[in-house]
Amino acid sequence: MEKLNRRTTLKLMGLGAAALAMGRGLAQQAPTADQLVKGKNAKLIVLSQRPVVLETPYDLLVSQPERTPKEILYIRNNVDLAGYNTVEGASLEGWSIEVGGLLDKPFTLEAKELLNLPQSEVTMVLQCSGNGRSFYQPRTSGNPWGRGGVGNVTFRGVKLKDLLAAKGAKPTEKALFITAHASRQGGAAEFVRSVPIQALENALLALSMNGEPLPAVHGGPVRLVFPGFFGVNNVKWVQKIEFAEAENTTAEQMPRYRVPAIPNTHLPFLPQEPGGRYTYTFATSRPNWLVNVNSFIFAPLEGQTVEGPYVRVEGVAFNDGIVPIVSVELSADGGRTWFKAELEKTERSFGWIRWRRTLYLRSGAHEIMARAWDAAGRSQPLDGNLAWNERGYEWNGVMRVRFTVA
Repeated sequence: MEKLNRRTTLKLMGLGAAALAMGRGLAQQAPTADQLVKGKNAKLIVLSQRPVVLETPYDLLVSQPERTPKEILYIRNNVDLAGYNTVEGASLEGWSIEVGGLLDKPFTLEAKELLNLPQSEVTMVLQCSGNGRSFYQPRTSGNPWGRGGVGNVTFRGVKLKDLLAAKGAKPTEKALFITAHASRQGGAAEFVRSVPIQALENALLALSMNGEPLPAVHGGPVRLVFPGFFGVNNVKWVQKIEFAEAENTTAEQMPRYRVPAIPNTHLPFLPQEPGGRYTYTFATSRPNWLVNVNSFIFAPLEGQTVEGPYVRVEGVAFNDGIVPIVSVELSADGGRTWFKAELEKTERSFGWIRWRRTLYLRSGAHEIMARAWDAAGRSQPLDGNLAWNERGYEWNGVMRVRFTVA
């Protein structure tokens, strides 16, 4: 072997060090959304790698105003189920669901049996209760969601009440809550949530989303969804459903996913001094159950320059679906004057409804505000920070967008 001279040896050592540094750099580079979840858009914002938490960039969310495709739909997983980080459907084969608790005839079914029962469909807003958390001041704990922890999707499957009827089973009079358990296969962490028994009316064992098999990362093969409820209540990979007399006591029910409430009630919220601490108990707090009234401006976008003087402003509004959204108002003068937008529809809906209005705006910088009202008289606060809570849940402050008219 030819002997290397000193100059060649040093050059090779330098190349080796550079290659090693490059390797370390690649190893340390944070993975993108598509690397974490097969089939996801690479532009999704990675808030957590494990369990996976991905936020939809706002410009991507507004690019699909009717339905949110699986490729860009946000993810907030509390459980890391091995092999399920893909938007492809999961197999029903071998998946079973136990239904019991305060039920007169408990039973276990093979999930594939659901295919033989009448199918129902619902379009609904799926929203993390932490969506908008980053707007609270001072900063709260938890993933710093902007507005991209939300989507509008269509689930299809079997209503839970239809399944009970098919099995000849019904909850007993003592049953006040529905408690769902996620699969713990592969040693996955426990995840359990309870919702009020009234949710049975619309509860759906979802098998598909937007006309395709339910993506594994979004809870396939079977997810128990409750239209009108925040996303955390829609338990993915459901394997056990119990009818119970009380809320379960696991961490996701207490103290997580709760806001301060007037003691011994589940009504509104108890204002907190921003930055303060609070003792959460079942008596002093309520769960993040029903979605609150909210509206988003889809156009113009923050920082855009648009042609004037007639500017089309549009967006979406939603609530828990108990009553219809009846009005969306726009203001271009800081809330002194409000103009009503045209609503796409005014009937009750679990999905979001679109709205639009053309405003006359002179050349220059503008700030538009939007707020929705529903038939129960519920609306959005001008200052969302009024509902500050240390975990940053349920933000629904009036949205403001600044843009320039050319």
